[in-house]
Amino acid sequence: MTTRPAETPERQRNWWREVTPGQWKAMSAAWIGYLLDGFDFVLITLVLTEIAADFHLSTATAASLISGAFVTRWLGGAVLGAMGDRYGRKAAMITSILLYSLGTFACGFAWNYTSLFLARLVIGLGMAGEYSAGVTYVLESWPVRWRNRASGFIISGYAGGTVLAAELYTWVVPRGGWRWMFWIGVLPVLVALWMRRSLPEAGDWQQQIGAAGTEAERPNPFRPLFTGRIRPWANAALTVTASVALFCVFTPVGAGFVPGLSVVAAGCLVAFAVQLGGRRGWLLYVALTATVFCAFLYSWPIQALLPTYLKTDLGYAPAQVADVMFYAGFGTMAGCWLAGFVGDRIGTRRAYACTLLASLAFVFPVFAVQDSLPVLGVLVFGLLALSQGISGILPKYLAGHFPTATRAASLGFVYNVGALGGAVAPVLGAHLAEGMSLGQALAVLTFGLTLVVIILVGGDVPRRLGRLVDRQAPGDHLVPGAEGAGAPPAGESPASGAGGASPDAA
Repeated sequence: MTTRPAETPERQRNWWREVTPGQWKAMSAAWIGYLLDGFDFVLITLVLTEIAADFHLSTATAASLISGAFVTRWLGGAVLGAMGDRYGRKAAMITSILLYSLGTFACGFAWNYTSLFLARLVIGLGMAGEYSAGVTYVLESWPVRWRNRASGFIISGYAGGTVLAAELYTWVVPRGGWRWMFWIGVLPVLVALWMRRSLPEAGDWQQQIGAAGTEAERPNPFRPLFTGRIRPWANAALTVTASVALFCVFTPVGAGFVPGLSVVAAGCLVAFAVQLGGRRGWLLYVALTATVFCAFLYSWPIQALLPTYLKTDLGYAPAQVADVMFYAGFGTMAGCWLAGFVGDRIGTRRAYACTLLASLAFVFPVFAVQDSLPVLGVLVFGLLALSQGISGILPKYLAGHFPTATRAASLGFVYNVGALGGAVAPVLGAHLAEGMSLGQALAVLTFGLTLVVIILVGGDVPRRLGRLVDRQAPGDHLVPGAEGAGAPPAGESPASGAGGASPDAA
């Protein structure tokens, strides 16, 4: 482990000079992708009450539409991630944008609950790929020294998309209805076409994989799943079983059998994690997945059901809901930026744990405010900046556990299987609200599960567990020689080395 180079105030002020124009271009493209990703995905939370009224759905059934995109995320993250490892980050990122854009467009034509749920499944496939491909694309393009910062910047685009969606909601829905919000979501296709023509490949991937030789020599993260004569058929059966079980869990089809189906789905996904992680990495895969699952459980009750809470419990009009969501979106965006700078300064894990700890002070006050929109807006801004905003460095935290050759597939699988917590969260919040107010349910879930994530990340539990079976595991693959603090290897300049390659040179 190397020591962190001395920081000078001038170097901290002029950090942006170490980022080349090509690296800024990579960031801008991926940020726009995330902006449109956030716009497309948050639409369902804004128009959930209108859809429930049109299709005559209960709150719990309507909330399962939010969950629909999570059902396929585990598969989309793994498949598009593997595509990114083998064929390049850019190709996988473009494919993901096309998928979630077309899925959102299809939502506007839904005629009932089932058709809308199916369109949400397509969105889930694309959104998963955007995370694994977009994140790795930027992190592998930016200087090693500033990768927490890069992580925070790119994830802030998602928050910007939520702000954009909230503002359009107040103008579009009262005039044209909820379907027009989804039809607008096809516009990211144009961004995908621009990316295909103008972007270079990620620096790390191009140096280590793209220039390594023929396609046959490139990594195939799924190879462990298809070795031998029996395993391919067994894994195909696991894929079908997991998909069917998850579909039944998050739709009325599985009513009465949810606990058993959940165990079946979890067993299938753990089996995949064990195979993909291998003998030395399986425990790390499982531990990271559990950490992400808990992170979604604490963040998504508020993120998914805040508009419903404002409209049902507080009786806010659409314009007032949009105002609060505006505060929430900018709070998350500011928090992502803050997380990146703090992470580069004090280390990823320490920044994550400390920021989440500070967020606990805002949880119960947010749901105690009843009749003051400005006060509620300020509190929501603070809560989302510290709790949801810290997710800006979650990609950096996760990606550092995996080498370049399998990073996109590993990150895509771990993150998007863990993201099933986001599918559970709104349904769990809605069911808890049957015995207490929705606001109380959201506050209890957020506070309790935030504490769990503080322990898991702050205590470095996943890496500690992983080293029980692999004592030689590196501290951080993204920042060689460091345990996550952001220091480059000894003798290597901050803007060079494994991850400092400029996209211009690719």
